[in-house]
Amino acid sequence: MCAIAVMAKASIPGRTKTRLVPPLTADEAATLNTVFLRDAADNILSAARFANIGGWMAYAPAGSEPFFRTHLPESIGLIETVASTLGECLLHAAVTLLRAGHGAVCLINSDSPTLPVGYLIAAATALAAPGDRIVLGPSTDGGYYLIGMKRPHPALFEGIAWSTDQVFPQTVARAQGLGLSVFELPTWYDVDNAEGLQLLVHEVLDGRPFRNVGTPTPATWTRGHLSKLIADCGLHGRIRGSRAAGGLS
Repeated sequence: MCAIAVMAKASIPGRTKTRLVPPLTADEAATLNTVFLRDAADNILSAARFANIGGWMAYAPAGSEPFFRTHLPESIGLIETVASTLGECLLHAAVTLLRAGHGAVCLINSDSPTLPVGYLIAAATALAAPGDRIVLGPSTDGGYYLIGMKRPHPALFEGIAWSTDQVFPQTVARAQGLGLSVFELPTWYDVDNAEGLQLLVHEVLDGRPFRNVGTPTPATWTRGHLSKLIADCGLHGRIRGSRAAGGLS
């Protein structure tokens, strides 16, 4: 079985999705985080109908398990993953799930609620084939939304310029240096700033898909939250104002 784990943080106003404040308020951003996690869980469970996949949340901060038990399906497993760097968190999650007996593990972000279910299935399928390899899903900001592996490779997470546009190319180079083949998924986007939020609104509410993927991911929880923000709080105007202030066209 391939474990697919979301690198997740509990929703705490003022500490969660802070790069989306503004255009959102701290409370709105925290709620957005919650609906993203719910949609990510639903996406994994949808993928599990077509491939041998188990769903997990690799969560922080320490002691926040009750939040995840409250908001997520019981079939989603939980592992606490707290470390000083993102690389250490990723490695800890991978090692924990592989040691638990999973044949492979994919770690995904919590910022892409519309990520196509087919990409998760493709990742699990690639890792089920013979031979050691990694799977990477590049994001538009130069990072990755998914990394998958059959064995823990610490070098993939060491000396990486996290939160820069060098994360994906550095990881590919590191994998090649280890003699690992890289199965690359299509590019997708993160929602961690006003520009990404605008892409998300276009996709889930305006019928303007980021990429033609056939059957789009419904993102039911996210759609409901965004619809309410637009109807009650004028979200469109706030996004435009935030992007203009940031010099974005």
